[in-house]
Amino acid sequence: MESLSNSDESYDVGYQPSPSSADHSLDSFAYCRTNSEASAFSEDPSCFEPASPLSWQGLKSPARAALSRLGMRQHKHGLDDEIMDLELELMKERFSRLLLGEDMSGGGKGVCTAVAISNAITNLYASVFGQQQRLEPLHHEKRMMWKREMNCLLSVCDYILEFRPSLQTLKDGTTLEVMASRPRSDIHINLPALKKLDALLLDVLDSFRDTEFWYAEQGSMSGNSTRSGSFRRIVQPQPQRNEEKWWLPVPCVPLGGLSEKSKKHLRQKHDRASQIHKAAMAINSGILSEMQIPESYMATLPKSGKAIVGDTIYRYMYNAEKFSPNHLLDTLNISSEHEALELADKVEASMHTWRRKICIAHSKSSWEVVKDLVSDIDRNDKNHVLAARAETLLFCLKQRYPELSQTTLDTSKIQYNKDVGQAVLESYSRVLEGLAFNIIAWIDDVLFVDETMKSQE
Repeated sequence: MESLSNSDESYDVGYQPSPSSADHSLDSFAYCRTNSEASAFSEDPSCFEPASPLSWQGLKSPARAALSRLGMRQHKHGLDDEIMDLELELMKERFSRLLLGEDMSGGGKGVCTAVAISNAITNLYASVFGQQQRLEPLHHEKRMMWKREMNCLLSVCDYILEFRPSLQTLKDGTTLEVMASRPRSDIHINLPALKKLDALLLDVLDSFRDTEFWYAEQGSMSGNSTRSGSFRRIVQPQPQRNEEKWWLPVPCVPLGGLSEKSKKHLRQKHDRASQIHKAAMAINSGILSEMQIPESYMATLPKSGKAIVGDTIYRYMYNAEKFSPNHLLDTLNISSEHEALELADKVEASMHTWRRKICIAHSKSSWEVVKDLVSDIDRNDKNHVLAARAETLLFCLKQRYPELSQTTLDTSKIQYNKDVGQAVLESYSRVLEGLAFNIIAWIDDVLFVDETMKSQE
């Protein structure tokens, strides 16, 4: 759904769509992924004939119900023809692009629906939060755009159902077992949790109103000369600010530093954002683990896990009587996120290589032999031991570097996934995880500047 985030007053004079939101609605953002003339709703002209306010209150046309469900505004005394037509056209355009899989030629060369929705959520996040680089409330128009379009994209989950046996009692007291539909279990559990995390993150941003700190653009004092404090004294001793991110605004604090009340508030919101980040990351990891591994990924794996991780890591993983993944990570001296991500790719690839060897070895034996020796195989099989240790090493690596980007396997799963429900949950949890991480980093910047100011006094 295109941005419909104008204020209430703008509806009296007509609606003008935002050019920025139109440019970023469904274009490929994070991954290499890629009109019908008849309206899907009833547009009976008789519905728009002049009528009294009472008759409008009783109007229950499909168009009115659809607009209400998608969170679009309605006039108190009736729907304006021009505004409603524009909203319906925007709605049809958005869903047409989703159904076409971003292939505007209509030649069937687009991506599947799951990838299209995943791209839509990712690009909506970039449009709304891409310019959010400060601890301040989200602009009202962008907030309304985020809620409205996310409700639209998430509405597909209302129709992803599963059948479960249920007991039904008839009027005569007879009990029958029937198949009843209900939301799919993963959506029923995770989607409400993600919506709650979404609301909590927006509340965290809303709490930073009338703060004691403020921001100044890098190398500029414009707009901040009226505030007390020295910009140059604060910016220079910031070793944690990466020079590659010179465009980020720099937080500034008063000469005496922040008050205890302000610092307490920052720490509380830091803890809240950290909890949200962990929850979103756990949901995202769970959804990714349930996605099928693409055959294209398995086909590219070498036959030897040792060749993937190298002799040093392999010898420690195989020869150590008591495997300690943290000790191994300490000896590797990882100095950058790039090195950590490269190691994660290698460890994950080797883990699946060893697991594939286990499956091949078991497939050559009859089921009775495998059933009798499964416990011994689990304890003594070399490939099983190496795969288990690789899984433990990968887990510790992701715990040590929580900001680590997605691995090659995760990206491949998202690109080739065809489950719409999993695509919605994965992309929604991923963008919330990114927003929570950014909030934590912004709070850390302010606290660091406060400590720097005190050390200079």
